Amino acid sequence: QVQLVESGGGSVQAGGSLRLSCTAPEDIYIHYCMGWFRQTPGAEREGLSTINPGTGATETSNSVKGRFTVSQDKSKNTLYLQMNNLRPEDTAMYYCAAAGSRCFSFQTRDYNYWGQGTQVTVSS
Repeated sequence: QVQLVESGGGSVQAGGSLRLSCTAPEDIYIHYCMGWFRQTPGAEREGLSTINPGTGATETSNSVKGRFTVSQDKSKNTLYLQMNNLRPEDTAMYYCAAAGSRCFSFQTRDYNYWGQGTQVTVSS
């Protein structure tokens, strides 16, 4: 059972920042591309940002570009999502995921493994 473990969620006021972390098993982190998604009740899971751990190349959705930044610490098999200037509409469950065959996808069908999610709540 592959485990991706997210952390760093919490409650913050609008305008604040949070940094999410996701740690993956080494064999996954080396061979898969990683992504961050979020989901609110009743809505589809939305792709936010992706990274190729091998090259460090990233792609970020226009919906959060300029506020959210993905990064990594390869020595720890960990990726991060720095979220700045948070808004109430950013409130959601945030997930990291690993894609085995396609990098830089924002489609959930391209991802093989998922974390359990971490809740982010932004109050106005």
